[in-house]
Amino acid sequence: MPQEQLDGEAISAVLDRRRRRRIVIGVVAVMAVAAGGAVVVTYDRNSGQTDPIVTVPTGTVEVTEGTLVARTSVSGTLGYAGSYTAVNQASGSYTYLPPVGRTVSQGDVLYRVDEKPVVFFMGTVPMYRDLDRDLKGRDVQQLNAALVAAGYDADGRLEAGSSRYTWATASAVRDLQKHLHVERTGRVSKSDVVFAGTSKLRVASLAGQVGGSAATGSAVLTGSSTDRHVTVGVDASLQSRLKAGEKVTLTLPTGKTVDGAVSSVGTVVTKTSSGGSQITVIIKPSKTSDTGRLDQAPVGVSIITESVDNVLMVPVNALLALLGGGYGIEVVEPSGVRKLAPVELGLFDDTAGTVQITGNAVAAGQKVVVPTT
Repeated sequence: MPQEQLDGEAISAVLDRRRRRRIVIGVVAVMAVAAGGAVVVTYDRNSGQTDPIVTVPTGTVEVTEGTLVARTSVSGTLGYAGSYTAVNQASGSYTYLPPVGRTVSQGDVLYRVDEKPVVFFMGTVPMYRDLDRDLKGRDVQQLNAALVAAGYDADGRLEAGSSRYTWATASAVRDLQKHLHVERTGRVSKSDVVFAGTSKLRVASLAGQVGGSAATGSAVLTGSSTDRHVTVGVDASLQSRLKAGEKVTLTLPTGKTVDGAVSSVGTVVTKTSSGGSQITVIIKPSKTSDTGRLDQAPVGVSIITESVDNVLMVPVNALLALLGGGYGIEVVEPSGVRKLAPVELGLFDDTAGTVQITGNAVAAGQKVVVPTT
């Protein structure tokens, strides 16, 4: 924290006026760093008491003991996690497309081509072939898992982890086809299903349009998960101080604050327009419902970069910058006498406006003078 100094001539003038009224022995001048201005006081080494020359309204707070954290404030973007592209494998014309913002669950119709439903399921392997009895593979395994998750395993005999297309798979597929009001074949054509790597797909944008051609292999829409996250560019020098799970505070455009935690800390360094270096940090809000429905919205992010436990702390505006160097606080004793106590400064919490202090004459619970304006 920069140390402010009073102009030498101004100090001399003030002290000269004071001496004309009274002689003070062993006076040390100090300046209070508070409220956007300075408060000059004198300190009598003989009595150990401070004597104001220029006064401002003051109050008192207690020296507290606990955990103090240092935070850095950055700007981030609130959005939805994940990006997925639905690739159409059917031929014909789009007769139904979901509106942007719609959330589609597993087993639901994502869109229709020539009125034939195309269903969404969770999976990372695209539909590259038709699926039928006795086939096996990763695509079959994710179909089995999706059918179970969507509730189409009526008799409970389908194994979600199985990579083989069994009679139980065919039975579950027929249940799905019955629900969709299509022919109950027990087989799955590659044009019947779209897989994406999320259990709920939120439609972000449409590449096709109703009435337009549904070309095989073309993108029909893009989507995301329903999980909320904040993307932040943080100075690369802070990478070693940030860890997954670190608590953060998010300030939404509405002014509302919500809790969150660091989800991941990037390792790739990119250059900023100002010539600096930064990494990408992903933050997950504690409660998705607290963030509303804003997408790509600017948010403020307060990230903890350092912390210390079991330390004494006071508000920053309780500090007095000593003219000869260093800092002190003005302690009020139970008798009401005010004394100057030199302190050493530690960690600052800029968000809370507090600072860590140490000093022989400082203890938790002591009352300390602070300006009230």
